[in-house]
Amino acid sequence: MRYALYFTPPKDDSLTSLASRWLGRDAFSNEIFSDKAMGPLPEDHAELTADPRRYGFHATLKAPFELATSVNERDLLEVAADFASRTKAFTVPELVLGQLGPFFALVPGSLHQPLQDFAFSVVKTFEPFRAPLSDHDIARRKPEALTEPQRAHLLRWGYPYVNDEFRFHMTLTGPIPAERQADMHETLRERFAGHSGKSLAISSLAIFVEEERGAPFTVRSWLPLAGG
Repeated sequence: MRYALYFTPPKDDSLTSLASRWLGRDAFSNEIFSDKAMGPLPEDHAELTADPRRYGFHATLKAPFELATSVNERDLLEVAADFASRTKAFTVPELVLGQLGPFFALVPGSLHQPLQDFAFSVVKTFEPFRAPLSDHDIARRKPEALTEPQRAHLLRWGYPYVNDEFRFHMTLTGPIPAERQADMHETLRERFAGHSGKSLAISSLAIFVEEERGAPFTVRSWLPLAGG
């Protein structure tokens, strides 16, 4: 079993509903949606969204980890509830459609330091709950392809993209072939037009769980931040 600390909007938020139907699964209820739920879709849509569908609509704060032997789920939930109650909600000024290599995601329109600080505080606070990465998990991250700072983060925090390397993103696709990226960009621009250019409230912390390796991630606990 693995846990992850993610951001996701509330279950009844219009962005959550739209993104869940686009991906084909609701991480809160584990409900599966047929392609008909979104109307006409790109060719091979199910395949192109398979990876983010398993993880659920989210932005990573602390990447999936197995629990350290000294703690249990109750400990994690208690500390998460305390952390959320002491952490103030805030707003990202603008959410836009972005592209990270061959992947598409919703991202901030510009670097927002309160968001960077919030993400790293989650990484640090919950580090005592993380079991060390196995050699297999380290190899899976392809450390030879990472920069030196990213390799250092991987070994220190279990994830290469933390602190100065962190980029908030809510993934909408797996890798898209180069020849199809323009069409996918236009499709996503149309589908998410109601949220692009708008602010995003960072008003919660969510604990997702993967019951066994390869299983879909689901929301175990969704915790509002102070004032959220």
